[in-house]
Amino acid sequence: MATTSAVDAATAEVKQLSVNDAPESKPESVPEETPEPADGDNDANDAASSDAAKAAKKKKKNKKKKKTQPIDASYPDGKFPEGLWMEYPLEVNSYRTTSEECRYNDRQNDSKWEDFRKGAEIHRRVRHKAQTSIQPGMSMVEIADLIENSVRNYAGNVAPKQAGVGFPTGLSLNHVAAHYTPNTGDKTVLQKDDIMKVDIGVHVNGRICDSAFTMTFNDTEKYKPLMDAVREATNTGIREMGIDVRLTDIGSAVQEVMESYEMEENGKLLPVKCIRNLNGHSIGDYVIHSGKTVPIVPNGDQTKMEEGEVYAIETFGSTGHGYVVPEGECSHYALNSDVSHLRVPGDRAQQLMEKINNTFGTLPWCRRYLERETGEDKYLLGLNQLVRAGIVEDYPPIVDVKGSYTAQFEHTVLLHAHKKEVVTKGDDY
Repeated sequence: MATTSAVDAATAEVKQLSVNDAPESKPESVPEETPEPADGDNDANDAASSDAAKAAKKKKKNKKKKKTQPIDASYPDGKFPEGLWMEYPLEVNSYRTTSEECRYNDRQNDSKWEDFRKGAEIHRRVRHKAQTSIQPGMSMVEIADLIENSVRNYAGNVAPKQAGVGFPTGLSLNHVAAHYTPNTGDKTVLQKDDIMKVDIGVHVNGRICDSAFTMTFNDTEKYKPLMDAVREATNTGIREMGIDVRLTDIGSAVQEVMESYEMEENGKLLPVKCIRNLNGHSIGDYVIHSGKTVPIVPNGDQTKMEEGEVYAIETFGSTGHGYVVPEGECSHYALNSDVSHLRVPGDRAQQLMEKINNTFGTLPWCRRYLERETGEDKYLLGLNQLVRAGIVEDYPPIVDVKGSYTAQFEHTVLLHAHKKEVVTKGDDY
């Protein structure tokens, strides 16, 4: 949030009998005379056939889809797949790779790391389902439900604060870079020429995995250079980041890669630009943006990354201005931390705030989640009051100039004592 297994196909060889291989014909025999069935027999046979057809149809209709098993069923020992391990880039940290002390210290946080790995495995399975299921013609609500229900099923359909959706699923289209998810009643339908950023959040005990990819459906591959630019820029950011690395240095490396690409449309070359006011970010427990920002252009920030931190490394590319502004109906919200000193404006707002806190805590949510989890339907007045009071933060869609195209790729990276782990890494990106 702004932020495949390959299946082997079996083949069968079918051999046809040639004319020469056909068996010799036998002399024709006179068929025995078969008595015609009586009318009553015909009626009985027809009724039986009709009943059989109805039964088969009913069985097919009632056939249930295979139920998604919670991810714990696949890993009963509680040990989940590790991500991609990478050494730290600075020479000053080269000792960490082989240090037994660093490894010992890191093992003290095993339960924390396993929460992230569990969330990452759920993320990989859910996005594989999304990548193989999403097609033009689907509504944004259908796509969001497909992804979010899969997350909930893999998480075991437990309480939202225990595990499940980490933040509203981003499904931003074209010039919309981030923070769009459909509200109830949204009629937007995915089109063949759309470029869609799919930003999925999964959390386990408040440990949030934040990872995003971009999907296109255009047969001409016109978006490929834009997507390549952003993917490579994100990979560069991951490679350059680590303990003691200055945040501005990551931005410099990302911009150099991103802006070496250009995209062609209608014979015109469009330079790919970093969206300079969108950043990666540190992640805290139950807090998606926990304080540090990772720029994708140099900004002079000399702040260093530290051991034990968790980051979402994400980059955004655009063929527009490379700068986004808020526009459109808001769907994303989050309860701010430490709001006890703020005055709640009225009883209705107080009730709504308590429901939000009890259901989501400081995890981001959207209107659909509020309606689903709390049963609220007439809440907009109270919600707007909470936003104005600074108790709830709103995150409206953020857009570049209309007619431009934007793309996003993102991974969550854990800064262990000895190495960094790209925990959400998969075979797809």
